[in-house]
Amino acid sequence: MSIFLNKDSKVIVQGITGGEGTKHTALMLKAGTQVVGGVNARKAGTTVLHTDADGNPVELPVFASVAEAIAATGADVSIAFVPPAFTKSAMVEAIDAEIPLLVVITEGVPVGDTAEAWAYAQAKGNTTRIIGPNCPGIITPGESLVGITPANITGKGPIGLVSKSGTLTYQMMYELREIGFSTAIGIGGDPIIGTTHIDALAAFEADPETKAIVMIGEIGGDAEERAADFIKANVTKPVVGYVAGFTAPEGKTMGHAGAIVSGSAGTAQAKKEALEAAGVKVGKTPSETADLMREIIAGL
Repeated sequence: MSIFLNKDSKVIVQGITGGEGTKHTALMLKAGTQVVGGVNARKAGTTVLHTDADGNPVELPVFASVAEAIAATGADVSIAFVPPAFTKSAMVEAIDAEIPLLVVITEGVPVGDTAEAWAYAQAKGNTTRIIGPNCPGIITPGESLVGITPANITGKGPIGLVSKSGTLTYQMMYELREIGFSTAIGIGGDPIIGTTHIDALAAFEADPETKAIVMIGEIGGDAEERAADFIKANVTKPVVGYVAGFTAPEGKTMGHAGAIVSGSAGTAQAKKEALEAAGVKVGKTPSETADLMREIIAGL
């Protein structure tokens, strides 16, 4: 089992002919992802050549729109490698086409654009789940990768991972590679994102194959505090946590656009305390967090 993504997912790439789209389409195919086509209105009717996980040549069609791509291929996932200025329109196009899952990798999307696209998705009844923007995407090891996470870090296993940080996603997967993951999802660190910690926690709680959960947060906002409240009320599986940014100075934006601390609100210490109050074991470093998870898995 997994959350949001599995071996049967059919994936299209918005921006498949661009530099990032080309590079990561190749890597997703190599990881075993069923990439079935792409979207670029200016190059509709052409094809792009790649190789699949077995080294066989693959010719992928390029469509004028997401709706056209879905009609032709039966795609149920889209990943957007689109420059920030065009990301909102790419998101709206995917939402209009009612694709079930949209992963937005792009960094630097104006917060107002993300807010509009997210509000538009809600107005449309949330038929499209959005992951991102400014995120590494989602991977179900051994089955499918939709994003930029290296697919060879880890194999399948009983841990679910949800993280605000891309690089810390990779590090935690590496730290716990001997155990493995059901799904690892990088939700992004912008102030407004589609899928939240809480969405992922709820999905992992409902997934029978996920036995324990790692949650990685960072300074800024109150997402981790809200996640702590949710865990206390709704999550029966063991959760370990890590919060990046204990040494961050007050009032500075650190790394992600959403990682800004004002007063005591949004500090790593406040988040750690909220999580611990909800019964979550919180590590001081990623390695310590991984050790906490090893203890939990050993005891299951």
